[in-house]
Amino acid sequence: MDNDRFLRALRRQPVDRTPLWMMRQAGRYLPEYKATRARAGDFMSLCRNPELCCEVTLQPLDRFGLDAAILFSDILTVPDAMGLGLRFVEGEGPVFDRPVRDAHAIEALGVPDPETELRYVMDAVRTIRGALGTRLPLIGFAGSPWTLATYMVEGAGGSDFHTIKRMAYNAPEALEALLAKLAASVSLYLEAQQRAGADALMIFDTWGGVLSPADYVQFSLEPMARIVEHLKRVAPETPVILFTKNGGQHLEAMAETGCDALGLDWTTDLGSARSRVGTRVALQGNLDPTWLLAQPARIEAAVARVLDSYGKGPGHVFNLGHGILQQTPPEHAAAMIEAVRNLSPAFHA
Repeated sequence: MDNDRFLRALRRQPVDRTPLWMMRQAGRYLPEYKATRARAGDFMSLCRNPELCCEVTLQPLDRFGLDAAILFSDILTVPDAMGLGLRFVEGEGPVFDRPVRDAHAIEALGVPDPETELRYVMDAVRTIRGALGTRLPLIGFAGSPWTLATYMVEGAGGSDFHTIKRMAYNAPEALEALLAKLAASVSLYLEAQQRAGADALMIFDTWGGVLSPADYVQFSLEPMARIVEHLKRVAPETPVILFTKNGGQHLEAMAETGCDALGLDWTTDLGSARSRVGTRVALQGNLDPTWLLAQPARIEAAVARVLDSYGKGPGHVFNLGHGILQQTPPEHAAAMIEAVRNLSPAFHA
């Protein structure tokens, strides 16, 4: 790999400067992305077109000096492949026409074959890998079983999660069956992405933070741990990143899964997290994305605080604490990237 800073940092090896990439780095804040999406017609048509997925994946790399590419796709590809009728409604987000809300519906779900029902994702990974060559590492990803289950049971995003929590409390065996099926599906999906050319894998647990500590371990962490165990068995050299939004209280337990790195949102102090997990895992994060709406001088100061919080030494990947906002001026993202380059502490073994 011509630029291996990202992979070295995930392995807690020395780097010349802190590597960085941005969650949702290919997205609506970029005019070139909007143009490509308009050509595609709609979001899922874009996701299902490997050539256009490659195009938008490369757009932020051509504009900014980033240290990793991330596959352009969506976390809901897996439940979509299960036949739930996914569509995206303008102003509302994802909606499933056929949510699953009982044991019979869960039993009827199949585990998608990554090279059949999800072949378009694997073709996108292969296309992007071919276009990147040895330029940069490619990150593959999936949603966590709990996060996918919230959409599948609630039928849409942005809810108060009362439907899936009612299932958890009244019919935990049904939810456990759904999570087990999703853990198996995500394990195969990420394994296939690695075989297709992904150099690192990330699990996005967007909604794990809405659970109580005990429920988080049972319904979110344990299914993710099974996925990590599978990946470490089939692709032991491929780094795995876990990210639970609002999951700062669970870092020690997350580190015990065997993953290589933890993503942090901005509600957890990076230095405190580092002292808690020690050298067991690398850390990724964690600038509040809203900082990129501030003026560049203020962005630089915010970047300095994140870097100072982590301190010197290996094992830090600079990132936002969640996805970049669509209102972000591209020049403000560039200001953040330049600040990381200028301010990151070099580490020498």
